[in-house]
Amino acid sequence: MASPSLTVVGAINVDLTARVERAPAAGETVADGVLQRGPGGKGANQAVAAARLGAAVRLIGAVGDDLDGRGIRAQLAADGIDASGVQTVRAATGTALIVVDATGENSIVVCPGANAGIDASRLGIEPDSAVLLQLEVADDVVIAAARVSSFLAVNAAPARPLPRSVIDACDLVIVNETEYAQLPELHDAQLLCVTLGAAGARLYRYGELVASAPGVPAIVVNTVGAGDAFCAALVCGILRGDGEEEALARACAVGAAAVADPASQPRLSHLDTYGAGA
Repeated sequence: MASPSLTVVGAINVDLTARVERAPAAGETVADGVLQRGPGGKGANQAVAAARLGAAVRLIGAVGDDLDGRGIRAQLAADGIDASGVQTVRAATGTALIVVDATGENSIVVCPGANAGIDASRLGIEPDSAVLLQLEVADDVVIAAARVSSFLAVNAAPARPLPRSVIDACDLVIVNETEYAQLPELHDAQLLCVTLGAAGARLYRYGELVASAPGVPAIVVNTVGAGDAFCAALVCGILRGDGEEEALARACAVGAAAVADPASQPRLSHLDTYGAGA
């Protein structure tokens, strides 16, 4: 099956992850943390996942002119991602501070850094591009990307109100249950995927259920990159012409593989190895 081409617009971070037995409560200190450092950010995570699943990927975002930014560029190149659209800005490369407990649940503080400095006037999205974006970047970037894409998928995370022009341009919106409750204006979207964690996912067209898929059992190690891997898999499946049930089932299988991996950018194989017929 032909490999899809995808442009991802979004945040690029360095993830500093503390793995602990139990996350601290307010005002509490826990002293058993193990620190890990690696690439992250929802844009970069989705781009890397899509590339590892077999897509031809271009990433648009921003990093700083610093050691972290240069390291991220090298890593993107190693995954075969076109990073020519990644801008270099004066701010430091973005950072996410993450706490992951023994059950794999996480809490995250994002320091946007360079991600807040993306120049929306020079995204350089090619004509007829399929675009996947998230909401860790500024509204002007979201609006500019929506205006020029031929296929637009929006992972509405972290949840915030979207301009009507962006909602109307969406071919696909992806949210989790919390985001679905926070953003009722998306409920009648052209195509809306609601992820349900271990229970799987559902797909709605203009508010009517058109497909569902059960969750795939997995040993949960880290949930940070699971949603991003799911988004990449679903978009890639739809772009290459998979049926809705099949695309959703494969995406659930990819998400399950992601939670079993400790990295925010989990090791993944080709999309065809997941789900129905695998």
